[in-house]
Amino acid sequence: DHDECVSVLAGLRLWHSQHLQGGLQGYILNPVFKDNLKIALLGGGRAWADEGGTLGPDRHARDIGSLDRYATERWEVILHFMVGSPCAAVSQDLAQLLVHAGLMKSEAGEPPYITSAGFQFLLLDTASQLWYFTLQYLKTAQSRGMDLVEILSFLFQLSFSTLGRDYSVEGMSDSLLTFLQHLREFGLVFQRKRKSRRYYPTRLAITLATGDSSSSLHTPTASLASTPGSGDSGFIVVETNYRIYAYTNSELQIALVALFSEMLYRFPNVVVAQVTRESVQQAIANGITAQQIIHFLRTRAHPVMLRQTPFLPPTITDQIRLWELERDRLQFTEGVLYNQFLSQTDFEVLRDRAKSLGCLVWQDAAHRVMVVTLWGHSEVKKFWKRQKSQM
Repeated sequence: DHDECVSVLAGLRLWHSQHLQGGLQGYILNPVFKDNLKIALLGGGRAWADEGGTLGPDRHARDIGSLDRYATERWEVILHFMVGSPCAAVSQDLAQLLVHAGLMKSEAGEPPYITSAGFQFLLLDTASQLWYFTLQYLKTAQSRGMDLVEILSFLFQLSFSTLGRDYSVEGMSDSLLTFLQHLREFGLVFQRKRKSRRYYPTRLAITLATGDSSSSLHTPTASLASTPGSGDSGFIVVETNYRIYAYTNSELQIALVALFSEMLYRFPNVVVAQVTRESVQQAIANGITAQQIIHFLRTRAHPVMLRQTPFLPPTITDQIRLWELERDRLQFTEGVLYNQFLSQTDFEVLRDRAKSLGCLVWQDAAHRVMVVTLWGHSEVKKFWKRQKSQM
């Protein structure tokens, strides 16, 4: 880890190696970075925000509790949208970002649906989700006409802000104001109205740069990556008759269970679902793997399940894997068919050429038929034309 960090810092030109007296290797900080680091650590330099001083008291001021609730609600809307909850709606910009990040997939005329990467994303803690999401946003920033340096600077400035304080939007560029509206939708800042002259950074924004997951908000997915039965994470009972009992009121957790099972009944504090061949194969068709389903059930196991070994009935885990294998029995490869060869020699010459190029998919020497890949078709075709001209 140390060597990797040293390599990254050297790659960013933040320092460079230099031999010290006695032949030892040392590192010298980049002078520009050194001066700015000293300013940041000692509290010097020009203040980046007036902390609302020129705006006066806010009649609609928000306390820390309300900011935390707002951030949680906004972030949960994104998670609910990913699992297909009908009550969750996001902007077209955000939906496109989820598709670009590979968390959801969109087909013509159909609403976006969650992918394997998206399901894995939901198993992360909130801090990790936020980092991944922000990095994906930054990758698309320049294509949106935004200044990447300006956006990064603002994100790091937010990490130095004070929770519960309001800050002025005066002096922000149009690009930064657009970015602020996106942060508002993500739950990283609170702004009462789009045209409001002040905003409040939430805990999500302040902890983003620090990577401190311990101080992040608690959301229904905050502990999905925890060990089985830890804390209040265990709520699922799986029976050998393929029934699932989920003891939870969380709409998000229920929606996650519904991704790979059929909902049968819903009561206060508990839902009953059935794992079926159709429901599992539908989940697999959407990109969710059998291993991810089993991992989810295992990490969400109710304390009652933890008393037995193994946690999950082997008949259930084995059957889920078998249902996945059913879909893997056939593999489809696009290609171009070559047939109607005049002689066996012609067939063998072209087949050997395709094989040497690594583009031969299938061949039947008895019937003089072969299939090559789409990318290899043009090369094989050119070779065959040259071959015929030499005959």
